[in-house]
Amino acid sequence: MEESWDGSSSNNDSESHHLERLRIEPIYDSFLCPLSKQVMHDPVTLENGQTFEREAIEKWLSECREAGKRPTCPLTLRELRSTELNPSIALRHTIEEWNARNEAAKLDMARRCLSLNVPENDVLQALKFVQHLCLNNPVNKQVIRNADLIPMIVDVLKSSSRRVRCTSLETLRIVVEEDSDNKEIMAEGVTVRTIVKFLSHEQSKEREEAVSLLYELSKSERLCEKIGSVNGAILILVGMASSNSENLITVEKADKTLDNLAQCENNVRQMAESGRLQPLLTLLLEGSQETKLSMATYLGELVLNNDARVYVARTVGFSLVNLMKHNNMQSREAALKALNQISSYEESAKILIEAGILPPLVKDLFTVGSNQLPMRLKEVSATILANVVNSGHDFDSIPVGPGRQTLASEETIHNLLHLISNTGPTIECKLIQILVGLTNPPATSVSSVVYAIKSSGATNSLVQFIEAPQRDLCVASLKLLQNLSPHMGNELASSLRGPSGQLSSLIALVSESAVITEEQAAAVCLLADLPEQDKGLTRQMLNEGAFQSFISRIVSIRQGETRGNRFMTPYLEGLVKVLSRITFALSEQSAFQVCRENNLASLFIELLQTNGLDNVQMASATALENLSQETKNLTKLPEYPPPSFCASIFPCLSKPAVITGLCRVHRGACSLKETFCLLEGQAVDKLVALLDHKNEKVVEASLAALATLLDDGVVIEQGVQVLIDAEAVKPILDVLLEKRTENLTRRAVWTVERLLRSEEIAYVVADDPNVSTALVDSFQHGDYRTKQIAERALMHVDKIPNFSSIFSSTA
Repeated sequence: MEESWDGSSSNNDSESHHLERLRIEPIYDSFLCPLSKQVMHDPVTLENGQTFEREAIEKWLSECREAGKRPTCPLTLRELRSTELNPSIALRHTIEEWNARNEAAKLDMARRCLSLNVPENDVLQALKFVQHLCLNNPVNKQVIRNADLIPMIVDVLKSSSRRVRCTSLETLRIVVEEDSDNKEIMAEGVTVRTIVKFLSHEQSKEREEAVSLLYELSKSERLCEKIGSVNGAILILVGMASSNSENLITVEKADKTLDNLAQCENNVRQMAESGRLQPLLTLLLEGSQETKLSMATYLGELVLNNDARVYVARTVGFSLVNLMKHNNMQSREAALKALNQISSYEESAKILIEAGILPPLVKDLFTVGSNQLPMRLKEVSATILANVVNSGHDFDSIPVGPGRQTLASEETIHNLLHLISNTGPTIECKLIQILVGLTNPPATSVSSVVYAIKSSGATNSLVQFIEAPQRDLCVASLKLLQNLSPHMGNELASSLRGPSGQLSSLIALVSESAVITEEQAAAVCLLADLPEQDKGLTRQMLNEGAFQSFISRIVSIRQGETRGNRFMTPYLEGLVKVLSRITFALSEQSAFQVCRENNLASLFIELLQTNGLDNVQMASATALENLSQETKNLTKLPEYPPPSFCASIFPCLSKPAVITGLCRVHRGACSLKETFCLLEGQAVDKLVALLDHKNEKVVEASLAALATLLDDGVVIEQGVQVLIDAEAVKPILDVLLEKRTENLTRRAVWTVERLLRSEEIAYVVADDPNVSTALVDSFQHGDYRTKQIAERALMHVDKIPNFSSIFSSTA
């Protein structure tokens, strides 16, 4: 192994031809310590004139003493009378001069080798020499700087050799460590941009060296700005600091680099954009008032994901709420915009509620006078409050005003309604969204909202927003009215039927576009929730041609002609429920005509198979129940021909007329289209299949439709036989046994009693203790009517003798 020209060991077998031609002054024997065999730095002389490196001879003498020997000279091994060490000043100066000449020569050699046209090994040795020079004596960094080697090292970063590039990055790091002047040179030109590019290289070693160099550079404030100004630099560093694939050294250096870069506000903003929010939040918590304002302002401009919103709310939510209370309008604006950003997610909104955001928000909305917010900021306050209220929190227990006034208090609702009537469309939308949040199920505050709306006469005003040209305002008003419809459906229906024509607008909105929109879904859901028994509303919808339009939309969706989206399900559910309301108004001739002309019974039977849409199946079954109840009135009973003269005199000679094709349940001519008979179109089989549905409301609606085949006015025995043929008896008995809801049990008891009128079924059921137990339970615990029916059912299976009735015969 040969000695390289930088004084270190070389792993290469031979020097290149270029290096052989370079002449370096040789080492003189007198410069070498006899003990260490290295060039001496602090030569000292013993009493016998032998010279050694101070450190080496001191170690020798110490070992002699430890061994219990008298001190001797390492060369002559003769005992020394004195261990005094005399500095060899002349020799030291000579060595220093030799070192200076030698290093100057090596430095010149390094300059010549730091080029892209020089062989790889020469460049590597030059770089290693520079490293050795700087590590040996930090003062030499100035020598490197004065020799203009730094730009040359930067230049070889362009080398095609990975080893050269890595060593160059390592060398630059050593050169700039603890040297601000060398760092300043690195700030010039595109050097920093070149280094940043290495962060994206495929080789992990290059990335590690690059980020280590950037860490050193980031200790300079000027270079912090320079690094941050390189497009993508901070984004890449943030990615490296959070990477699971980089080595630990790279991750640690990237993290420390970012910590240094955070001393520049612009870098802090870039980090926040890249998902590293902590530096921004730290400044928001600990910075000066001016810095807090700046960070809050920027936080309001950021686009955050939901996890980030929760993190920000937990970290600075309380501080932002306090900043919002500030007398300085600029601070309040910055805080409001930041809170608006983080309140739009349910979880973060709940955190802000705990931080006390509600009282100052409500105060900002309702305050008038010199300290009131300008309208543009009231709009932001209303937006935040709408976000918070729609988080699903219980607001009845949170005071927001004097006298433990809450958001659900009547006074608060009145103030909101007053604001709605005295502001512009944008803030009106947000205020209505607040009311939507207060009335969303299962909110307990809906009764307060309903009372306030009724007492203030605001129903018509709210209904008028349906026709608002602003999409968000229209949708918000529709959602509010839908939430209110179960509690004030008659009032809303009356308002919609009024002369203002909102019902026509609502119908037009539902049918206007081929692509289903949120407005359409909200509009049809509102119509669906209005009272079904309001025949005046149904009559007006008939006059408007609404049902024919809705039928066309349903058919279009069923045939795949309407493009699906996230509003498809509520839209279709609403359409079917609105369409089913026509079956509650069959006393209207026009309703009958629509049902027959459009064969609605057949459509509802098809919709029973809309799996996954419980509301569609439930509304369809309910509609079929209503239609089937009319079948017995619509069936055309047969007209038998009058008997002949002879037959009238001798009846025994006549044969009764035989008419075929009659409905065995309704005893007349039936059809699905004309009389809505369930025996057609496989309706019974499809209804029976729904008795096993997990949704008890679907089961109840299906059972109610099947029960019409056992109703008074039909041939019950034949109806029972139809259910036996459809294998419906067991599913009906299972419904009775499951006792899922009170209404469902009541319906099942009625149906089972009708079935037990068949001796065949009664005989089988009499041996089933579970059915008997269920009937006895209904007999003992049901309401008055259910007890009567259960008693009759128990009589059919001989569990109660006929004379033991606890009810009077006239009951």
